[in-house]
Amino acid sequence: MIHVVVGDLASVVADAVVRPANTRLEPITPALRRLEEAAGPRFQEQCRVQWELGVGAAVVTRAGDLPTEFVIHAVIGTGQDAVTADGVRRAVAAALWQSAQWQIETLAFPALGQGPLSAQESADAIVPSIREHLRNEDHPATVLIVVNSDAERDVFQARIGPGDPL
Repeated sequence: MIHVVVGDLASVVADAVVRPANTRLEPITPALRRLEEAAGPRFQEQCRVQWELGVGAAVVTRAGDLPTEFVIHAVIGTGQDAVTADGVRRAVAAALWQSAQWQIETLAFPALGQGPLSAQESADAIVPSIREHLRNEDHPATVLIVVNSDAERDVFQARIGPGDPL
């Protein structure tokens, strides 16, 4: 099932959260610094990479001090100005694949690509990938799309559709 909620990704209760990142696992937007601060120094240490990852990759780490066990880092671009809908789609698919491999029951996604992409572009990139994955895999059983405002919630909810459990 897909649910859209207004909230803060750093405080959402789920088995794992998806963190949009660049190819060096750095936060893709300044707003994501809150997540890193809440996760603490142990988490920040895990985000160091020796070489760049490709756009569309996803890696799993422990969540540090967050109220979740894991963070799935979804590489959506080399930097904020290089985020595309295609990069977001590939990163969503990779994050969902990781969640299936780790048998994560509840996965929380932010509106990936927000900033460079509009809420509608983000929803169009994220929702179909989640739907397709949920049709074919048992994990995650529940996906929470965590947005910042009622307006963003309305955009994502409209993309999901009324009464649509997927």
